[in-house]
Amino acid sequence: MRGLWVGVAGFFGAMSRYWLDGWVTRLAGGGFPWGTLAVNISGCFVIGLLTTVLTERILPHPTVRVAVTVGFVGAYTTFSTFAYESLRQIQDGALGLAVANVVGSVVIGVAAAWLGVVAGRAL
Repeated sequence: MRGLWVGVAGFFGAMSRYWLDGWVTRLAGGGFPWGTLAVNISGCFVIGLLTTVLTERILPHPTVRVAVTVGFVGAYTTFSTFAYESLRQIQDGALGLAVANVVGSVVIGVAAAWLGVVAGRAL
């Protein structure tokens, strides 16, 4: 039954990613993977927030925690797309953009996860 809940949550995570990535990409235009960056950074914040709330505040059934973290957030974020887009930037001769994407994603992602934890504890 746990796998079913992970799958259902994963559906909503994937649809959320599809929507946000497309929306940000339309707003920002091409040349840099802004949609993927927005998805992954917001996902870092969400995992920090929800993991903190679900482990320190609410203490739901383990299936709920797994569905939210592995299902929703796991399907929402996209490390493989981030890696592929960074590789494509390098192959296209945009080394500076690739480095900015990699360093920015990691540094801002860790900061966003930390802010999520802080926000979760402040609730």
